[in-house]
Amino acid sequence: MGKRARRREVLIVISGLLAATAAVLSAASGATDQSSHVPTLHVVMLSSIFAVSFGGPFTELVFKLAAKNDSEIDKEESDPSPLRGGLWIGLLERAAIVSTLWAGWPEGIAIVLAVKGLGRFSELKDHRAAEQFILGTFSSSLVAAGSYGLGLLLL
Repeated sequence: MGKRARRREVLIVISGLLAATAAVLSAASGATDQSSHVPTLHVVMLSSIFAVSFGGPFTELVFKLAAKNDSEIDKEESDPSPLRGGLWIGLLERAAIVSTLWAGWPEGIAIVLAVKGLGRFSELKDHRAAEQFILGTFSSSLVAAGSYGLGLLLL
């Protein structure tokens, strides 16, 4: 699959996740007058877009910085990741984290991370995979929580 097709799929998934998030937040507000919630909805949408889209490049940067400090990694850029599906899992993870924060349910973060950990449990016996899992989870969660914080500052 080409890069363009993959980017298009990613944008479609992101748009769907954001639309679902907006619908949940709109229904949760229970307000009949939607005009009073437009600025809040825009901030929620912008912070969600930022969380989902910026988290991937930030996580890749963390991986590169960690690899520079690791003397045993002298592998080429084309080496496959020990954890498959990381891009999609990261997108969903950040969307879920920022959604639980905007919904006023921070406990949901524990559920998101527990599901992710249980899903990857068998793969984490490989030390390289475990390191990538920890770095990816922390950096991805940090971006999601940070984008929520930026959204709060905008309100």
